[in-house]
Amino acid sequence: MKNYLLASILFCIAFTASAQKDSTTKTEFHVDSLAKEKFAFLSIEKQPEYPGGLKNFYQYISRNVRYPKQAKKDGVSGNVVLSFVVEKDGQLKDVKVINSVREDIDAEAIRVVSNSIKWSPGIQNGKPVRVMYRFNVNFAL
Repeated sequence: MKNYLLASILFCIAFTASAQKDSTTKTEFHVDSLAKEKFAFLSIEKQPEYPGGLKNFYQYISRNVRYPKQAKKDGVSGNVVLSFVVEKDGQLKDVKVINSVREDIDAEAIRVVSNSIKWSPGIQNGKPVRVMYRFNVNFAL
């Protein structure tokens, strides 16, 4: 009887243990070459650059920005933070506001940056790549 009881207990323990499932699941993500191509790098070998450097880009911004009349009248100032992608050919695309001041000021910052001439593209592994870039446009009275 003892052997029968012991065998039954061992069977139940073994059966219960084998019925347990692993609660962790392994998930693999496969990225195809097209998805990789659309990615904009944040850290690369050579950063994109405005012709003549960042100092020239600041000069371009200050020469071309037109302070919105209503914002000037209302005494509104601030710093618009933009993000954009410098494409493989140096064009700026997907200009978006990250930190807003006001709609009219934001729109002017987007307009000026979007109208920029082509930049030198970012380089990764010897090839031009798309790069995400952030830039501040300061509006001060």
